[in-house]
Amino acid sequence: MRRLTPKILVPAALVAALLAGCTATADAASTTESSTTVTTTSDANVTVEQAMAANTAPDDVDLTASDDEVAIDLDTPTATDGVTVDGSTITITAAGTYRLSGTLADGSVVVNTTDDGVVHLILDDASLASSTTSPLQVPDADQVVVHLEGDSTLSDTTAYADTDEASAALYSSADLTITGDGSLTVAGNANDGIAAKDGLVIAGGTITVDAVDDGIRGKDYLVVSGGTLDVTAGGDGLKSDNDEDETLGYVEITGGDVTIAAGDDGIAAQTDVIVADGTVAVVSGGGSGAAVADDASPKGVSGTVSVVVGGGLLLIDAADDGIGSDGVVSIAGGSVTIDAGDDGVHGDQALQISDGTVDITGSNEGLEAGLITLGGGDISVVASDDGVNASDPDATGEQAPGGTAAADVGLTITGGTIVVDSGGDGLDANGFFTMTGGTAVVSGPTNDGNGALDVDGTFDVSGGTILAAGASGMAMTPGAESAQSFVAFTFSSTQSAGTVVHVLDADGNELAAFESSKDFTSLVYASADVVSGETYSAATGGSVSGETVGGLAEAGDSSGSTVVATGTAGEAIAGMGGGGQGGPGGGGRPGTRP
Repeated sequence: MRRLTPKILVPAALVAALLAGCTATADAASTTESSTTVTTTSDANVTVEQAMAANTAPDDVDLTASDDEVAIDLDTPTATDGVTVDGSTITITAAGTYRLSGTLADGSVVVNTTDDGVVHLILDDASLASSTTSPLQVPDADQVVVHLEGDSTLSDTTAYADTDEASAALYSSADLTITGDGSLTVAGNANDGIAAKDGLVIAGGTITVDAVDDGIRGKDYLVVSGGTLDVTAGGDGLKSDNDEDETLGYVEITGGDVTIAAGDDGIAAQTDVIVADGTVAVVSGGGSGAAVADDASPKGVSGTVSVVVGGGLLLIDAADDGIGSDGVVSIAGGSVTIDAGDDGVHGDQALQISDGTVDITGSNEGLEAGLITLGGGDISVVASDDGVNASDPDATGEQAPGGTAAADVGLTITGGTIVVDSGGDGLDANGFFTMTGGTAVVSGPTNDGNGALDVDGTFDVSGGTILAAGASGMAMTPGAESAQSFVAFTFSSTQSAGTVVHVLDADGNELAAFESSKDFTSLVYASADVVSGETYSAATGGSVSGETVGGLAEAGDSSGSTVVATGTAGEAIAGMGGGGQGGPGGGGRPGTRP
């Protein structure tokens, strides 16, 4: 079984980069099943190219079919050079180019050659079916390229007579590439639709798969660089499951249009899932509203070691996690939209979002990992529980508010925008929370058992802007010694959804205006404009103006507004809200009503 960290080539580089930037606030070394310590660096960016370079790439293969081709008429097959016929079994015994056309109603085409070189199979309006085995199978070859011309079909039986080898309607024990401008419809009635025991590359064609188990599987790797895929699977949609080589067992998508409806994971990799480009739409386990059996966990995209997204469009509707990894998740570009029955994005060890757009339209917890770094991009989270949760992956049960901080757990925000709508804690760090840049807007819980902000360790803001509105029972502020100041307000009565609140200095100058989307009784605001020790007021009424982020604007019209609370910048009471850790930087309770 592959170790999670460090991974040969990828692991130390990938995990160290994802954990980077946390050393200022935690002794962030991460080890699992290994005596090697991962040392963090100042470079927090992990690119698709870095992840690809750490894996074994597919061998180069000439995709050009020879004009010197052998024609095989499936209606009336005859033996010729490189081809033998035994009843309804057609065997190709030599490298070369073979054009298959017509209908083989009950039989199989078998590629079995020890020749060095590529076997090119041109499926030219070919229809193959078998009542006993795989209709198109490759027991032995160097490399095989399937070219799609016209409209072709493959269909196997529900139970194979011989279960020792072939396990899919299109099965290859050699490296397999599928390309062309035609279409292929595959019915995997016994097990998988398309499967390669080595590697599988899909470079073109319109491919439709309906399989009892996995839709498309490449054991060593599955690379999609082009084409249009429509996969329906009882098991996983796209899958790679080599667990013996740390540089294999990955799924890589660099182009094409992929649509998946899977009973289990939409995309599953024993090691890494890498998305660089293309369009991927996944429904797993029936979608976010489906019931999940106790022994099932149908994720949208699952990479045991890592999931790395650098581009493209991902649309995920998952019964379990939208994106999940036992290791790390890095989103460095592209557009990701997730509706999840459990976590939107989950990485046991670390999660980094450095660019792109991430929109979690529904989830139990939006973003969850041991170490979370938000360095760029536009992030929106809707969660019934915590919006962002930095939690110890080894802990059992839910961390109580104000519990003991975990040294290697924390949340760091250095840039970008994040908007959270949460039923539980908005930004929840079971360790430290450090913010040096960016904008975070939280519409937090309406019940007093949770807080818009919940930090168990040091809570330091030295840059950026936070506005957090929610219930007051467990409300929390940055620490009293936070490098950048803040002001906090609690209200004597509930402020209704739709209320506009203006944060004003002592002279009535406006620092910010916020139009709420939910009821709230507390508000915390931190920015470079807040001066420690100065008095500020919260006034309701008027309007916001200009561009808004989660309802927050830099300007508004406070004419006719009413002051409903005042606060002194920088005032905090350590250990509030159920006992966050005391000491310098500990959290505090928002201040006074007028």
